[in-house]
This record gives sequence, C-alpha cells and structure tokens, in this order.
Amino acid sequence: MSDTSPFEQIGHESIADAVVDQIESMIVDGILKEGRKLPSERELAEAMGVSRPKLREALQTLESRGLVNVRHGEGTFVATLTGRAMSPALLALYARHGSAFFDYLEYRREQEGFAARLAAERATQSDKARLTEIIADMQTAWENDDIDASQEADIRLHTAIVDASQNTTLIHMMASIYDLTRQGVFYNREFLRTMDGTGRALLAQHKAIAEAIIKGDGTAAETAAKTHMDFVERSFRKGQEQALREARAAKRRKLSV
Repeated sequence: MSDTSPFEQIGHESIADAVVDQIESMIVDGILKEGRKLPSERELAEAMGVSRPKLREALQTLESRGLVNVRHGEGTFVATLTGRAMSPALLALYARHGSAFFDYLEYRREQEGFAARLAAERATQSDKARLTEIIADMQTAWENDDIDASQEADIRLHTAIVDASQNTTLIHMMASIYDLTRQGVFYNREFLRTMDGTGRALLAQHKAIAEAIIKGDGTAAETAAKTHMDFVERSFRKGQEQALREARAAKRRKLSV
C-alpha cells in the first residue's frame, strides 16, 4: 500500500495480537467506523508488514469479538457497533408528537456546541484541512444549486467537526445521529432551503463554525454551532405553523363552497 495508509508496520512479537490491538484502537478512535470496508488481505498484510496467515488469525479474533464481519467474496467490514440511535417505534412516536422532536433538537444543539468547542481546542492541521475542503465543496454545491451535494457536504462537515473533537464517545454516538439525518428521518436540507430561501444562511452558518474551529476559538465555535441549531429549530417551528395555517385555510375554503 502507499505511504498514505493509516496502518502501521507490526513488530515480530505477538504479531496477531499486535494486529488486533492496532485495528481495535482505530475502531475506538473512530478512524475505522462501522460499515467501513477494510483493505484487502494482501494490502493489509503489506501495510502492516505481516504474513497473510497472521493477518487472518487477527481477523478471526476480531470477528469472534464482534468487531468485524468477514463476508466471503466481499471483504472484511467493521461491524455495526452503536446500532440505531432510535428504534423505528420511537421514530414513529416522535413523528406523531412534535414536542418530543424538539427534545431531539435540544440534544443536538448541546452536543453540536460541545463538539465544536472541543474541535477548536484539539483540531490538528489535518482536521483543519479537512474542514477547509468540505467548506469549499459546500460553496461549490451552493453555487450550482445542487441540493444533494449540499446535504451530503452538510453531514460530512458535522462529522468532521465531531471527529476533530477527538472524543471517542462523542464520535461514535453522533455517527448514529448523523446516519438518521442522512436518511432524512428527521429533516433534510431541502426543507431548510424552503425556509432559508437561497440557502445562503445555512452556508454562512457552517462557514462560521468551521472558521472558528480553524482559528482555535472555542467560544466562537460553540456559539456558532448553537446558533446553527437554533436556526434549524426556528425553521421547523415556522414550517409547522405554516402547515397549520394552510390546513385551516383549506378547511375554511371547503366550508365556503
């Protein structure tokens, strides 16, 4: 593999155990996330400097611990470890009870702010470069009015911020939350665009968060992240109120016919 591989050469003592330890550490640190496909056996063995039999032994250990899934003919994948943040039944309950949904947004607001503050304090140069690249992608998507690309960049940015927090619990828990967002379970960017008009406000909010993190200003980063989530909440409340007004107007029109 190339020098860009995140895997490191293994020494000669307890080779299989060393391979297991390295991959486990990468899972804990959120470098290898659930569902991620590992490189092929040949590539992994080469990157770590171990024999393929020793690598297979390590993968068998990881599989027995429930950390990876070996799919014959497909490859080895990091197992689903955190599960869904909410069960289908709870998701349906939230859909029926708006007040519970706003509790979800309140939770997101605090976690996003916490992550942004930690990221400003702990982000590496690599983290900052990643944020800069994503913001550039968001700008391009906005200029092209590409809603799908904008939504994907949105999730990538929030994920990158959480990763930059270097807090492994936060990384794994929020990954599950962002998966729900990616599926459009709670809201999607297209809806927010209807509230924002051009999408300019969303772009400006994301830029403010990223810029504060890159500058290392934890207070500004936390404030910007919470301001963004406040905007999301206001947008939803406004959308609900508009839908209610339209429903009432439709009923009045039917009665007047």
